[in-house]
Amino acid sequence: MKTILIVDDNKVSLSNAKMVLSESYRVITVMHGSQALTFLNNNSCDLILLDINMPEMDGYEVFAEIRKIEKCAEIPIIFLTSDNDAETETKCFETGAVDFIAKPFVPSVIRSRVARTLELEKLRKSLANRLEEKTQEVTNIKTKSRQDALTGLWNRAYTEENVNLLLSENNHGSLLMIDMDNFKAINDNYGHIAGDKTLKMFAETLEKYSEENDILCRIGGDEFVVFVPEITSKSQISNRASDIISDLCFKLEQCKFETNSSVSIGISQAPSDGTDFTKLYNCADKALYYVKQNGKNSFHFYSDRNEGERSRSAAGVDLNYLGELLSRADSGNGAYLLDFDNFHNVYNFIRRTVERSGREVQTVLFTLSNAEGTDEPDTEEFEAALEMLDKAIFTSLRRIDVSTRYSSRQIIVLLLDANEGNGDIVARRIISCFKKLYVGDKITIEYGITKMEGKMVTQKQN
Repeated sequence: MKTILIVDDNKVSLSNAKMVLSESYRVITVMHGSQALTFLNNNSCDLILLDINMPEMDGYEVFAEIRKIEKCAEIPIIFLTSDNDAETETKCFETGAVDFIAKPFVPSVIRSRVARTLELEKLRKSLANRLEEKTQEVTNIKTKSRQDALTGLWNRAYTEENVNLLLSENNHGSLLMIDMDNFKAINDNYGHIAGDKTLKMFAETLEKYSEENDILCRIGGDEFVVFVPEITSKSQISNRASDIISDLCFKLEQCKFETNSSVSIGISQAPSDGTDFTKLYNCADKALYYVKQNGKNSFHFYSDRNEGERSRSAAGVDLNYLGELLSRADSGNGAYLLDFDNFHNVYNFIRRTVERSGREVQTVLFTLSNAEGTDEPDTEEFEAALEMLDKAIFTSLRRIDVSTRYSSRQIIVLLLDANEGNGDIVARRIISCFKKLYVGDKITIEYGITKMEGKMVTQKQN
């Protein structure tokens, strides 16, 4: 049953109106505007009959206060008035009333106008609901047309449009092009269902490491793009790229695919590499190609190589100068200590050499961890221990050997022209040297060794 609230300071009018309407509706009566507002703050109704001429607050003032109550914004209101002149009628409608009823009431008129108003309100709500449903349908269709059907990420058209929009508002940002290495082998060996599941996992991982305003896109196949607006800090973007690679590689390993699949990322930045999507995309693609050509499973900034090339373009060199320049920093002893990106390049150069010449190379991985039964050492102690391990490696190896820090707890060493037995001896010599330098008891060291392109052997604990 519909509920009608009648507000009138005249008891006779209230009684007459209630008597006429109570047969068909639930009727609530109050005599003051303040009482009406108290009721509406705690209850709801379907229609309000509001007297204009009342003490304290007149009908127009009460009307304005009712409309301030959010849930009452759409309740139809009919004014009650004994003034039936044109000016009053005009003001009623200008205020926002749907109708007005002259007093004294004629029962048939009040019943008719109340019924008509409630019927129109029912129709209005029905039309509003249908409009909302249709609007939502259009929104859903539009959204789906912009989304990748498999992963739910945005497609290229939407991404290009919105990256350009963001860059027009603030021309700073970073674009990451992310590609799965050897994805085709997953489809070929395990079927397209496994491939689709892998792509969904890929998308979910990107969402995990993204912020609310980032744009995530599946370009097609196993190629994805993430645009990070405003952020151009290389350390922040590097951390993001490292986290994505580590997490995805772990998940691929958990899938137990025997496809040697990994993740490569090329990165471009605005405004240094471009100020629109197409330019940033092309630069990131070149950076990704660089990663693919240098071992995969890593990330690279397009600007890194270009900056060095630009700085060297001011003056040419001849071969004599070049030879002197390249050998100038060689001290002649100790292992080469490289950052991981450069180590990547050296590793793949050596690997290709091994494939052609059959030379034997051992890869040794040293890992620092907290000693059993001890509390986790702080970051400073691990850093100090890692520096001591760097020193032990440098002083224990030949100049033809190469090492790099993989993380804050692991160092990789390449031993050229060494078999497994020689590698084992060298690794133990390094550990012995490390223990002379590190005198603490909270950190322990272990190592694993494998022949390059060979099968990993059981890790050996010192």
